[in-house]
Amino acid sequence: MFPPSLNGNSPVESLILFRTAFQTRAATTVTSVATIAVAICACACTVPIAPGYRISKESREIQFVSAESPELKIRGNFTLVNYGTTDLKFIDIVPPVEKTFGLKNLHVQVNGHDVTPAALPAELQYSRPNTLRIPLDSVWEQKQQRELMIEYVLSTPDDSGTQITLGPKAFSLGYRGWFPILQPPDRTLSPFPTRPDKTTVAIRVQPGFLVLSRGARKSKKNTGNEIEYRYLLREKDLAPFAVSGKYVETASSRGDSNSVIFWTLEPLKEDPGASAEWISSAWDILQKDFGPLDKDIRGIHVVESPELRNQMTGEAGPAAASFPGGALVNPAALALGIKSDEFLDKVTHALAHNWFGGQIYSPPFAALGLGEGLPDYATIVIDEARKGEAARTQRVVNLLHAFDEDSTKAVEIPLGVAKVSDSPEQRAISLAKAPLFFIALEDHCGEEPVRKALKRVVTLLRGQEVGYNEIRSAIEESSGKDLAEFFRVWLYEKGIPKEFRAKYGSAN
Repeated sequence: MFPPSLNGNSPVESLILFRTAFQTRAATTVTSVATIAVAICACACTVPIAPGYRISKESREIQFVSAESPELKIRGNFTLVNYGTTDLKFIDIVPPVEKTFGLKNLHVQVNGHDVTPAALPAELQYSRPNTLRIPLDSVWEQKQQRELMIEYVLSTPDDSGTQITLGPKAFSLGYRGWFPILQPPDRTLSPFPTRPDKTTVAIRVQPGFLVLSRGARKSKKNTGNEIEYRYLLREKDLAPFAVSGKYVETASSRGDSNSVIFWTLEPLKEDPGASAEWISSAWDILQKDFGPLDKDIRGIHVVESPELRNQMTGEAGPAAASFPGGALVNPAALALGIKSDEFLDKVTHALAHNWFGGQIYSPPFAALGLGEGLPDYATIVIDEARKGEAARTQRVVNLLHAFDEDSTKAVEIPLGVAKVSDSPEQRAISLAKAPLFFIALEDHCGEEPVRKALKRVVTLLRGQEVGYNEIRSAIEESSGKDLAEFFRVWLYEKGIPKEFRAKYGSAN
């Protein structure tokens, strides 16, 4: 069930205010909801009731350093104001994870003086892993400012995924993880510091490089042996990303915001017209069913990324990954042919991650079931819109075949507790079952209530973490059905429910 409406908001809108109450069933009790409401309302008050600080000015810099082993130099500058109820003695940050981003040479300054970050006290390290503490040489008094500078280098990581790719001619930084996150004081009711109304992002690259990033481009200037692109982000914009390389651009003939633009290291050998129409059509369907994206996105970009590997397997076969407004594809994917069904299917799946992975993202316990299940389900929605009910049914039958075949190779882990770290054989079972879960929801509740609920979640919880409870609550509200038993069976029992198999048995 949704929490009661707050201040006249609809139940779904109230979800934003009460979202943490859905993490456990206990949190849906009246007492817990009231506690959350008090905390959130307190954070919104103009008079602070807890320790805290705000970011009054912020800038980010990304510099690509070309070499045999290329690097990205990252710098963040912050002006911080203590507006809370007490003086502060330190600032906590979560830097990029070394294993994932190849972090090195971390350098921190406070008010122009070098400071050495330290690990948290032992009793806090379990609940707050990867967090570092920046000590202050003098007490940070109320209403005082502190100037914080954090810089470091990102190199090719040992455990690279889709959040960073880095090579001699191209690089990308994804939705999150590559920039430090400033933490609130370790006190009850202390809020996270939010970005200021305006944040500048400067990206410096070699001449000849093309660049994409979040926000409105404000300038492009030559700084000698580099070109600097500067972007402006507003407070409500999602976190910045960066995609850049020495690319050849091939654009479709549409010339509107849904035109498709290919960036490749060598000129395309195929006419992109038919592929562009297919990709643009998929984008239109995703926007219709799950809502519009960032108004600053100008064109759908398909960008070659030589270092991209398959997110699930880590292998160098055909792979695609999303970034806001487009998809990265590796040379192995391009080699399939941009008109091939397999290439277009991978690009479509990556584009769907713009909604389910970019607009909202899944907590670790739902990274398979939601993080991959929702984009896979979205590709079925696209197929149905293009080809009708028969295409939807065929996709379901194919997934059932894959589930049955993969189940002979490993012991299934229930979808609700499946993890990205499971064995490849177990992940394959979960990846086949996850989109079927959403198809079953459509069969049980109707297509319109499910898609309407997901559209509202994507819109209202933009930039936030969304788990199974939020999805369940939204669909319950739109359909009027109690889905407790349905979610229990699909998420915590093994196998495919008999009723679902029976429905698609004749098609099989």
